[in-house]
Amino acid sequence: MAASGKIDDSSAGSSPCRAIHPCRSAPAGSIDSLSPESSPARVAHLCRSRPRGSIVDLRKLLSERFPHAPGSASTRLITGLSFLDQAIGGGLPKGAITELISSQISAGSASLIHALLETAHADCYFIALIDGQDSFDPSPSGGLGNARLRNLLWVRCTKVLEAIKATDLLLRDGNFPLVIVDLVLNPLQELRKIPQTSWYRLQRLVEASPTACLVMSRHSMVTSAQLKIVLENSWTLETFEEDDAISRLRIRVQRSHLHRQETTIAGAI
Repeated sequence: MAASGKIDDSSAGSSPCRAIHPCRSAPAGSIDSLSPESSPARVAHLCRSRPRGSIVDLRKLLSERFPHAPGSASTRLITGLSFLDQAIGGGLPKGAITELISSQISAGSASLIHALLETAHADCYFIALIDGQDSFDPSPSGGLGNARLRNLLWVRCTKVLEAIKATDLLLRDGNFPLVIVDLVLNPLQELRKIPQTSWYRLQRLVEASPTACLVMSRHSMVTSAQLKIVLENSWTLETFEEDDAISRLRIRVQRSHLHRQETTIAGAI
């Protein structure tokens, strides 16, 4: 296990999550890091040089490893956090982008990801986490067990544009009830390079699927988002150590640009 919390494929025998970088060592057409037999958390690593045809191979492998769930008439994905679900109308809207703005790094966005993984594990569905700065901590010290990681596809990126490309791919695939794009730690100068046309393209893609897309960043930037959630917390290390810290999230919810409506709510204490 690397000191920074990253998964080192050289220590696969000692780590519950084995990452093999197909763009570096695996032959074209094989992406061993997504094998459920070898790793509780499916891990994909993006780099600039890929073998020809690897995107096609990845789409095929995703459809095999994550078969489509039966269709549901529900238009909302329940988060499992009652105070949040009630405030946003029953859950995250499917077929739409929700933007979560975390102006402070320690506002609770990582705790929210963990809570969403708990719900996915309890309700037996998969989450795709597109990690814009390769900052997600899958180790036991991060608060997650191996069982919960089995419901996660973790896409490790280091640049914003890589994350946008991965989001495009997974929204086209349509196998995941929830796709999370975590850009909280990406610098503002990188975020400004994302054209607004990219967000509208992603919105068009998600509209045709039963997927809820949650984009997390420190700045409001997704003009096509149906819903905006602002985290209004500044937590200390003591807060994170509390068992019920997630219930203390303070958020402000802003409806889509069609409604121009805001409401302020607080999590139960």
